[in-house]
Amino acid sequence: MAFDVAQFRSETPGVAHRVHLNNAGAGLMPQPVLDAVVGHLRREAEIGGYEAAGEAAPRLDGVYDSVARLLGAGRDEIALTENATVAWQLAFYAMAFQPGDRILTARAEYAANYVAFLQVARRTGAVIEVVPDDGDGMLDPEALERMIDGRVRLIAITWVPTNGGLRNPAAAVGEIARRHGVTYLLDACQAVGQMPTRVDDLRCDVLTATGRKFLRGPRGTGFLYVRRDLLRRLEPPMLDHFAAPWVAADRYELRPDARRFETWENSYATRLGLGRAVDYALDIGLDRIEARCRALSARLRDCATA
Repeated sequence: MAFDVAQFRSETPGVAHRVHLNNAGAGLMPQPVLDAVVGHLRREAEIGGYEAAGEAAPRLDGVYDSVARLLGAGRDEIALTENATVAWQLAFYAMAFQPGDRILTARAEYAANYVAFLQVARRTGAVIEVVPDDGDGMLDPEALERMIDGRVRLIAITWVPTNGGLRNPAAAVGEIARRHGVTYLLDACQAVGQMPTRVDDLRCDVLTATGRKFLRGPRGTGFLYVRRDLLRRLEPPMLDHFAAPWVAADRYELRPDARRFETWENSYATRLGLGRAVDYALDIGLDRIEARCRALSARLRDCATA
């Protein structure tokens, strides 16, 4: 797809009547995404929800391939969730902590994540420590390196905080985590859709994101990436018979893939919208999207200082 701003605007109904600057909350859906959601809802009304899901099964299955392509991951490492918070919580609460275990995080960590740290610390005796910032207000990788010891069980940071324009050095953090064998959980909610997000480059073990922000998908969509080697060691905090089929009177078996973090019932219309939003961004190219975002942010800063 050519980088044609006029075309993208023509495919976004919302820009016809407003200047929308709240993409960090929820971006305006393009028409193909809207069509995917509304079209499936209409089909559910016409033939029934189960029948419509069966009819759309190949497209629904393809959403895993789209998200995997976006992240440079395997489809077996992807779970689809109701939002990024659910994705993050499912992964975090699947991890085991003992008294004295250390959770390292960034000063600009998302508040909902920090509340979860506090709850787990209260329950288990784990401790939360904040990595100092560098002179620019970003997490300081050198300070992080100095904090690593045998009691560090998790490094969990937000890549791009909700406001302020900060961009933490996520890949540098990943290098440190991987070198020391520490699990690394990356909240990429504000990054995905704005810039390339390749899990191999980031060296993260877990990544979570939403569809509603810069991917311009519908609300009520999110996804979870869990590195295959870690996945085998995690049991979700909640299970149903989709995540863990009931195979005997006294036994269940966890699914071998990341869909062990899902449940049986889902919003198939919004999932299709998420898949279409991911494909739309991939067709444009995340490198080109990032270049456009950087150019616009530079222009804004120039105007602010003029």
